[in-house]
Amino acid sequence: MRKNSIKNTRINMEVQRELSEIIRREIKDPRIHPMTSVVSVQVTPDLKYCKAYISVLGDEEAGKSTIEGLRSAEGYIRRELARRVNLRNTPEVKFILDQSIEYGVHMTRLIDQVTGEKKEQGGE
Repeated sequence: MRKNSIKNTRINMEVQRELSEIIRREIKDPRIHPMTSVVSVQVTPDLKYCKAYISVLGDEEAGKSTIEGLRSAEGYIRRELARRVNLRNTPEVKFILDQSIEYGVHMTRLIDQVTGEKKEQGGE
């Protein structure tokens, strides 16, 4: 199975949907921030490993504690994933903090700030 095959894309989407459900509804760890979302999932073609990119709406400390809480619940998450998704192998999930959304918001603020300064200079 190639990396970008239709089958692999479907598996990625299904694992992402189930992971977000498990994180949102099943895990009761207080370290995990309530505004946590699974941005994307990449399952290897042999279904052994999975990278889950997690985005947390909050400060940097909330992101770190959320990743720490998810890593401590890895066994439970993998067991639930095996129960919900029918795959030959249940992948070993590695959680990675994704800060692309925060980076995009930061860049938008910088662009707005620069355009606001240009308007002020042009209006004088």
